[in-house]
Amino acid sequence: MGERKVLNKYIPPDFDPAAVPRRKKPKDQQIVVRMMLPMSIRCNTCGNYIYKGTKFNCRKEDAEGEDYLGIRVFRFYFKCTRCSAELAMKTDPKHSDYIMEAGATRNFEPWREKDAEQDIAKAQREADEAGDAMKALENRTLDSKREMDILSALDEMKALNSRHATVNYDDVLDVLSKRKAEEEEAAKEPAVGLTEEDEAVVRAVFKPEGFVRRIEDDDKDGGAGVPAHAASLVEPAAKKPKLPEKPEASFGIKKRGVKFAVKVNKAPAAVAPPPSKGKAPVVVSA
Repeated sequence: MGERKVLNKYIPPDFDPAAVPRRKKPKDQQIVVRMMLPMSIRCNTCGNYIYKGTKFNCRKEDAEGEDYLGIRVFRFYFKCTRCSAELAMKTDPKHSDYIMEAGATRNFEPWREKDAEQDIAKAQREADEAGDAMKALENRTLDSKREMDILSALDEMKALNSRHATVNYDDVLDVLSKRKAEEEEAAKEPAVGLTEEDEAVVRAVFKPEGFVRRIEDDDKDGGAGVPAHAASLVEPAAKKPKLPEKPEASFGIKKRGVKFAVKVNKAPAAVAPPPSKGKAPVVVSA
């Protein structure tokens, strides 16, 4: 068995390759190849679905009298996986695809319909431009405008991507993490009452300018409980207005040569005017 695995074999010096007879191959000779199914199909005999990618041992041959721009067309024969019915398909070099010939039907594929519509529109445009130069010029103008719009949109996308590329994501993450830490610390701190601005507003509303609250003390001696530093801030007590004094009602009584002075209200004792005859006055209080 060692002679079967060598890479180099002995060739005698008098060997002539032209003298080796060659076997003639028939034109319709079939060779066995293993390939994968390029499309999904349904067998016409049993109705079995055979999906794309299924592997087959199939026979390949050249399609006689069929070619496209010098490219040969090949035909393949294989069997159904369920009923063993013979199926046949061939290549389609024009559309870079395969055509199902016999034994099965190709499943519907929506993108193939779209490609067919595009091919029809392209053929129609070529037919219109063949006999009308102005139509061809208009079509070229529209194509150039469309290309300019696409290029401008592409440039805008590139500028946007370059702008985003300059952003340092590490810095952004650091800023976000710091902001989150500050928010957590603020949430842990106890709630504070009024801020300085709120206190200023309250002071302006309830305490007009120039008003100083008087500090009241409980001491009866007055001023003993007021601190020395606050004594200057205390307003002096408002003085009560002085009421006019009531006139005193007085009248004199003469009795046996003695003159009496009588007062109605409880006022301090008053001295009667001196007597005219040198006698001592008598003070009588009501």
